[in-house]
Amino acid sequence: MRENQNNTTNKEQLSPNPPSIIKQAVTVNRKPFPWLKAFCAGLAASLPIIIGILLGHLDYGLLAGIGGFTYLYVFNIPYAQRAKKLFFVILGLTLVTILGTLLAPYPLMTAFFMGIIGAIALFIFGALKIIGPSAIFFVLVFALTTGMPVAPELAFVRGGLVFLGGCLSWIIAMLGWLINPHGPEIGIVRRVYFELANFTDSVGTDNYQQARHRVMSVLNEADETLAAGYIPWRVTNQFSRLFVLKTHANGIFLHVMEHFKNATEHLPAEIGESLRNIANSLGEKTSNEAWKKIIQPESVQPTVALLFSKIYDADAILNEPQSKINQVIQIAKPSVTNIFMGAFDKNSIVFISAIRFGIITIIAAIIAYQLDLTRSYWVPLSCVAVLSGPTIVATLHRSIQRSFGTIIGILIASIILALNPSGYIIALFILLLTFITELFIVKNYGLAAMFFTPNALLITESTIPGEFSFAYFASARLTDVLIGSAIGLIGVFLIGRQSASSRLPHVIAKTIRSQAQFIVVLFSDQGKNFQAVNSRERMKMRTNLINLKTLYDTATGEIPVNNKALDYYWPVVFSIQHLGFLLENCAENDQRPIFTDKALAQILYACETMANAVNRRRFPEKKPIPEMEAYTSIQHELQALQNTLMIKEY
Repeated sequence: MRENQNNTTNKEQLSPNPPSIIKQAVTVNRKPFPWLKAFCAGLAASLPIIIGILLGHLDYGLLAGIGGFTYLYVFNIPYAQRAKKLFFVILGLTLVTILGTLLAPYPLMTAFFMGIIGAIALFIFGALKIIGPSAIFFVLVFALTTGMPVAPELAFVRGGLVFLGGCLSWIIAMLGWLINPHGPEIGIVRRVYFELANFTDSVGTDNYQQARHRVMSVLNEADETLAAGYIPWRVTNQFSRLFVLKTHANGIFLHVMEHFKNATEHLPAEIGESLRNIANSLGEKTSNEAWKKIIQPESVQPTVALLFSKIYDADAILNEPQSKINQVIQIAKPSVTNIFMGAFDKNSIVFISAIRFGIITIIAAIIAYQLDLTRSYWVPLSCVAVLSGPTIVATLHRSIQRSFGTIIGILIASIILALNPSGYIIALFILLLTFITELFIVKNYGLAAMFFTPNALLITESTIPGEFSFAYFASARLTDVLIGSAIGLIGVFLIGRQSASSRLPHVIAKTIRSQAQFIVVLFSDQGKNFQAVNSRERMKMRTNLINLKTLYDTATGEIPVNNKALDYYWPVVFSIQHLGFLLENCAENDQRPIFTDKALAQILYACETMANAVNRRRFPEKKPIPEMEAYTSIQHELQALQNTLMIKEY
């Protein structure tokens, strides 16, 4: 069992001879350049400045341009979610602008609030699993406004200008909705069918477990994406079709797992080809009609024939008129309150990281203000940039990248500022620097820092005009960056070097117990009108699964990394995730059997034995798992989890 599951282990993370820290830090990945996003980001940052110049107020334009940072939070997520996310980013940037202006005369208060703002932003982004630059731009905007001429009476003027600049970014970010309103949803469902095709191709091979895990992950991602794009009062025909296609893909996946888990022979190649044709047809005005292109082999087993039938049904969903697709869409989303309460836990890595982030940022800010540097806020800003790495390894990478990127960036900024740019030249530089930053941020953070640094410096220094020496300016900024980066690194190493790996046993035990509770709810009589998908037990299990995955990912980036512990826990985490996936699917079926009290007691006892053993770091005693009628996959996964925990400890 363990041999198969370990195929899914991240080899790079657990390799005995991973690449050096420096080599990893300077590696440029092969992701494609985001040309359109980069151009829109540059436009969002420079257009407010141009408008300000036309109205005769460059200073107002620069302030509104700060609101253009809103566009940097744009990612390929459903437009319904994007609209809400960016609106709250705008409100956040506006609020920190007002606070920064009001608190500028009070350095210690400024230092304290800088850490609080960073910690809150990091916690919110982590708890809600929102992709993006997280806290860094909220801290940046707060710091920039504290460095402007002290004028508390202008707090709401500055906040209003940032709000207007953010609104312009919101409009630019939402323009794609007019062309392809469900582009992100189409993209994720396409990925589901591509991964499903790879999974069916893997049956009977050593890659089965790895492909299985990838399909499960993308199906979970599809659930989250469709839930984010769901608007109850406006369900379009296209969204309904995508939802039904995703649901059908889920059924195909479960069918393959149920009937071909232990297969030694490959499935017909036509199955994978059919699924890829369906994926390629998604988003097109006319379908490729996969069932006409792929012919089912004449002689196949009944289970294979049924699989072909399910695939043809999926193609029919793609081609049928909307009037024939009458499935009711039921999407259960946990409340924001439940999500935050789940993350607000002493063992939640999101909560721990936010506290650490806030404390270290406050310390960096206090040190900077006590040193009475010319632009004191560059120290905590550099510290925040380093702390933004999700793991200690990533933090080291950020520190290295930030150092060499900033050195070059400061030289670029010094040259630009020495030219005393004004008016449209400033707007042009900001457009170019933002454009290049967004191009390279997907390649390497250090490359992006080479252009992000002069961009931020240009905005800051343009709002605070004055004479300066090239040598003094360059050396001052470099000193700030080195001090801030050093504080960030020292803080990370002193606080929680192995806080993630030390918490793994407790969170694993907690997750197993929540799954046991959910099993009891699923297979016992809960009365009429009970919906398992909306149950408290399901939400609790989901929260624990998210915390467990985040905790394990964080543990892989600790220094020193405990490879033996990670090697031991990965198959356990793997099995728990798969069990959670199966239970989620079971919850969507209202025709579940009712188990006897004896069977439920056996399951609870077995799960509690496993949880206790993990918490105490002992081997669990093997307990019988009763037959689970119509849900043998859940039974087998419980047995697999039990077997995995009985493997030799690390």
